[in-house]
Amino acid sequence: MRLSRLATAVLGAPALLAAAPPDTAPLSAERIKEHVRILASDEFEGRGPAQEGEAKAVRYLIRQMAEAGLQPGGERGGWVQAVPMILYSRGAVTMSARVGGTTIPLRAGREVTVSSSIVGRTRVENAPIVFGGYGVSSEALGWDPYQGIDLKGKVVMLLWGDPDVEADRDLGFGGRATVLAGRLGVKIAAARERGALGVIVIHEDFPASYPWSQVSSAEAAPRFVLDQGQSLDGGFGPSGSMRRDVAVDLLRRAGHDFNALKKRAQTREFRALPLRGTTLSADFETTVSRAVTRNVIGLLPGGARAGETILYGAHYDAYGRNDFDPPSDRIRNGAVDNAVGTATLLEVARAFARGPRPQRSMLFAAWAAEEKGLLGATWYAAHPLRPLETTAAVFNLDPHVVLGPTRNLDLVGVDRTPLEFDLARTAAQRGLRVDPEVNTEAGWYYRSDHLPFAQKGVPSVYFRAGKDLVRGGLRAGEREAERYNRSCYHQPCDEFDPRWDMTGAAQEGSVAYDMGLELANGGRWPGWNPGSEYAPLREATAATRK
Repeated sequence: MRLSRLATAVLGAPALLAAAPPDTAPLSAERIKEHVRILASDEFEGRGPAQEGEAKAVRYLIRQMAEAGLQPGGERGGWVQAVPMILYSRGAVTMSARVGGTTIPLRAGREVTVSSSIVGRTRVENAPIVFGGYGVSSEALGWDPYQGIDLKGKVVMLLWGDPDVEADRDLGFGGRATVLAGRLGVKIAAARERGALGVIVIHEDFPASYPWSQVSSAEAAPRFVLDQGQSLDGGFGPSGSMRRDVAVDLLRRAGHDFNALKKRAQTREFRALPLRGTTLSADFETTVSRAVTRNVIGLLPGGARAGETILYGAHYDAYGRNDFDPPSDRIRNGAVDNAVGTATLLEVARAFARGPRPQRSMLFAAWAAEEKGLLGATWYAAHPLRPLETTAAVFNLDPHVVLGPTRNLDLVGVDRTPLEFDLARTAAQRGLRVDPEVNTEAGWYYRSDHLPFAQKGVPSVYFRAGKDLVRGGLRAGEREAERYNRSCYHQPCDEFDPRWDMTGAAQEGSVAYDMGLELANGGRWPGWNPGSEYAPLREATAATRK
């Protein structure tokens, strides 16, 4: 059953629910707002991983968790879990394409972005370019654009997302919602496995869900990966993005129509197309360094079922202080993303610590380096401090816009777990309906910190305050979300505004609190829907749960 039918069945007449006043007890919108004001202030310098602002944020989070009544939940009896990282820093770039004897200069941060995990010099001279369509390979679905194509020594040019996103029909990938196989990292790995020298993705605002300015303005930032003892030899690159109009012109010069190629790529029969007489050259240096970031973890021990866990998480990092930003504002404060989610996490923790002791233990994690690839949550999922087999559920607090009182919640990733039924029922008790996310092409389910836990089989649910505002309705909410996404998402202007009303965040946090409290005291073990890719992983550990 899809959530749209579930919502109708559980919530009844939406008009009646819409009339109910916002109910956020026991959470305080004002306390959430104060945490956001502090965390997003210039003093915290954008909470960038391995920067001084992060250290300040860690100290603040520890102090707030302790004052709320939590105990240390980190390593060796402390509050933190160390997360080791490798940083790849790129120098100045010389880059160009050549089509039919004409050289087209490509400026990093203007027409292209580029990076490499090759330590030292990355030098490519006239590497042939192959148009790989969407670059999604799935044996189960019968898709392989590289079948019979030699990619060795070539640069692959790819489209964003998967073939369904803009096809207006289900081609086997579930429709408009982007699947994991359509995520950039997965597609780069597929091209690399087949011998590609590098990958360039054509940036389009709609399937990417953010404008080119967000990509280009941070293109000089270091690239972070987890330090898992891997060899630094044999890296991959150049890899990056190309502005759509530049790619369209390059393809035109090579004798191809962009839109026609995209249509061809939306078929199983499509095979990667070498662009005759079209090559890419690049030359730049990459240096490597190591750093450690920290997850901040607080514990509220449970009662009779203290060995079992309910986990709440929110990433506290943002994009930090950057020399490549304009001198007028070199701090990306990350007020919405994700000081709001972090502040809500602290308020949920406070509510639990000040209420009756739940039967299961509650773990509250402020994740590090989410913006660098979900690094903090991924590290914890691989090195859990409490067993994942007996972690009943994960709740992820990562909003995408600040809104006042709302009539609804948006569910990210629909029809995955029975927790969605609990969400709809619990939200209804607070006068809220639950709507499935609209911009499914953005692939939000694969872009936040619940994902590493889902990939380990732990039932996870991700929802956020909806856009149907009590004041102004859906149109006003969508207008504000569009403005933020276009201008401030991951940008210096994501700053605290004293006019903000945090009721929407408090509503979201209150529903998360209610769901966790019920699971903590009821002893039930949520699971995954039949057919879910994560269900077998959970079922494999069933014997550990009573």
